[in-house]
Amino acid sequence: MNLKRIFADFTVFRREYLRNKEGFFFALVFPVILILLFGAIFSGSGHNSITVYALNEDRGPLGTSFLQTLNQTGAIRVVSVPSNASFPDYLLKHSYSQGILIPSSFSNSIYSRNEANIILYSNPADSSTQIVSGVVNTVAEGFNLRLSNSSSLISISQKSVNESSPSYIDFLIPGLIGFTVLTSPMFSMVNLSAEYKKSKFFKQLSLTPLTKGEWLTSKILWYVILSLVAFILMTATGTFLFGARVQITPWVFPFIILGSLLFVSLGMLVGTITKSIESAGVIGNIITFPMMFLSGTFFPLSIMPDWLAKLAHIFPLYYIIEGLTSTMVYDNLKSTIFDLAIVAFLCIIISVAAVGAFKWREE
Repeated sequence: MNLKRIFADFTVFRREYLRNKEGFFFALVFPVILILLFGAIFSGSGHNSITVYALNEDRGPLGTSFLQTLNQTGAIRVVSVPSNASFPDYLLKHSYSQGILIPSSFSNSIYSRNEANIILYSNPADSSTQIVSGVVNTVAEGFNLRLSNSSSLISISQKSVNESSPSYIDFLIPGLIGFTVLTSPMFSMVNLSAEYKKSKFFKQLSLTPLTKGEWLTSKILWYVILSLVAFILMTATGTFLFGARVQITPWVFPFIILGSLLFVSLGMLVGTITKSIESAGVIGNIITFPMMFLSGTFFPLSIMPDWLAKLAHIFPLYYIIEGLTSTMVYDNLKSTIFDLAIVAFLCIIISVAAVGAFKWREE
């Protein structure tokens, strides 16, 4: 064992490793990003009350008192719904799943020592459902102790907002479709564009009849087909193996097509404006990984602090997943069109920037 040779080899390896920016990113930077992301999501830093819509049909004072007590817990922020609204339809139209319905006979039933039932609407895919259910049940137990000396006058029954799609897999499928639309073109185009640029392959392509537009169109077409195949496979797997009841509407396909175009363009933009393959990979990862975790792909935004949930709105993937969920789960046309318009706008901006930065030959 020669310590001098060991140290010399160690020095060479260290220099090579540090020159590989992508390896450096995954070894040191990426773990820090994960800690920051998951720490921000689950640390509970800051006050983050869960918004719950409530329809109070009670003719007496106890319904209002019950909702006020929920507000005072700090864990729930109650938003009142107009009394003339059909409550389940109202929740569906707003793509919202947490709701409390207090019946018209609530106060009278309690005064008559009869059972008063509160209906709690929930989303089985949203982990905040457990928090809301726990808070509502705790407040109900407190009312039971105060009003009837521990006899259970107030009961809670839970229902899904959309009775036709009550399972977790229904809400997971749109998130995974959005995840596929992001990762396949983004990672591939970042590396492909950077590698072609470094190897002067773009310069060689410029000597052929192929135009830049044709080269880009072929890549978009490939990833659209790939995303459609992934969509079919995930939907079929969720439906036949796990009993998913998602709706396959024509609005799904614009999200897949525009999403593929958007992330192909974004990946090409990152790959062409960076100076090396390694730096392109690092920048691509910095853009992609926060988008994956903060757009509602794996975690519902309701469990995140308010500032982090608002931050998610800057990511294009957020609107793709929200739009797919609106059309496949909630059948909410208004929300679907709104999300699609934002995706189309972002797609135009990023595509124009990518085409402007893309050159066959370097200056």
